[in-house]
Amino acid sequence: MSNPWLAALSALFVWWFSTGAILLAVRWADRRGGATHLWAVFSALPLLALGVTATTTSLDDPSVRGAYIGFLGALAIWGWIELAFLAGQITGPVRTPCPPGLTGWARFQMGWGTVAHHELVLTLGLVFLAFTSTEAANKVALFTYLILYFARILAKLNLFFGVPRINTEFVPARLDHLKSYFRRGPVTLAFPVAITALTATVAVCSERLWNAPHDGATVTFALLTALALLALLEHWLMVVPLPDAKLWRWMLPAPKTTTAKERQTHGL
Repeated sequence: MSNPWLAALSALFVWWFSTGAILLAVRWADRRGGATHLWAVFSALPLLALGVTATTTSLDDPSVRGAYIGFLGALAIWGWIELAFLAGQITGPVRTPCPPGLTGWARFQMGWGTVAHHELVLTLGLVFLAFTSTEAANKVALFTYLILYFARILAKLNLFFGVPRINTEFVPARLDHLKSYFRRGPVTLAFPVAITALTATVAVCSERLWNAPHDGATVTFALLTALALLALLEHWLMVVPLPDAKLWRWMLPAPKTTTAKERQTHGL
């Protein structure tokens, strides 16, 4: 398991599988309706507990085993928070579409209001990992979460300010209002900033991988390099027209068609 290529492929598979599992759970909840979204998030609490346990267990283990456990633990924490967001349970105080013609600071404030609670919970997760990793011999969980955290912020900013290609196929029913805050158009300064930051992250992780002093460090930076490359690819897909939705479309049931009454009930 110390082979860096095997570690990178493992990161790729876990990213694909976990993304598909979350989308499947949310699509299932959308189709069932009622309190299913809440129960989906509640029933996934063991995943959060497992992630917290795994990350804390990995802190004093700089071996190959510790690298995988910390990486998977951070993904489990992140995955539960993302499930809670996509299920509409942890989002923000604003649950209405962007008013037509709204621009500037007012639009940014409303856009922030749609995800404020989600961002707060993500930040609390980062604070937890930063605090517990202060004196740790193995910081793979913290670095994994950091890459996900800043890549997500950069992605949200680009969707808000404008990019040529936006895939809204997997936006859940309870977050349908978010589409009105996306802006499809030419790239802005936010895009080269994101690409530069993520490319630098890939370069740093790759350099550390090349000069890794032991197998645990090799696996750690192979996992982080793969994750940073995936984040970089995610941003380029906002510009390059590739059918990335096919990676998960085949495994998901058709979305439920919501009525006007249901949309009003859920604030969609």
